[in-house]
Amino acid sequence: MTVPWLLPALVLLIGYLLGSIPFGLLLTKATGAGDLRQIGSGNIGATNVLRTGHKGLAAATLLLDLAKGAAAVLIGESLVGGGGAIAGAMAFIGHCYPVWLRFAGGKGVATMMGVVTALYWPAGIVFALVWLAALLGTRWSSVGGMTAAVSAPIAVGAMGRFDLLPVTLALALIVLWRHRANISRLASGTEPKIGASKG
Repeated sequence: MTVPWLLPALVLLIGYLLGSIPFGLLLTKATGAGDLRQIGSGNIGATNVLRTGHKGLAAATLLLDLAKGAAAVLIGESLVGGGGAIAGAMAFIGHCYPVWLRFAGGKGVATMMGVVTALYWPAGIVFALVWLAALLGTRWSSVGGMTAAVSAPIAVGAMGRFDLLPVTLALALIVLWRHRANISRLASGTEPKIGASKG
């Protein structure tokens, strides 16, 4: 007898576990760069890895965080028809709130980029271009990430993929919520730019 909820539950679990792998923390520890949670902002994402002075590690963290979001979508879709969006959303949640780190994870931008790209690659290209343009234009990582996240639901809506609007909108709102401290610093003029040290 097949249990009807077993595969969907497996998709949720796989997505969350994939997303919860803290690549930034693992890479910095493995290479002797220190405990990322004690460096800079304490965040486990690529921007904080960059503050260690290891550009290669930061790039690897960005790519791996992106890849785990995309992998979750592809695995979810292969197990359950339409399960890609659910698995991708759970990977994003796992990155932001990993159980291994007492739910203190990253801000989800790179993982969201991977999810959006795997769900609908044209929107993923928009995400990446907006992120690069905002990042290079302002040199604020937070502005790049938030602008790119907001561009995702706009892009899928403009391209007629209304089926992806709920998940991309939800992820964008969580990205904004995760950046609430950055928004406060931007408003007060104390947000550090890429290349500047942060105590």
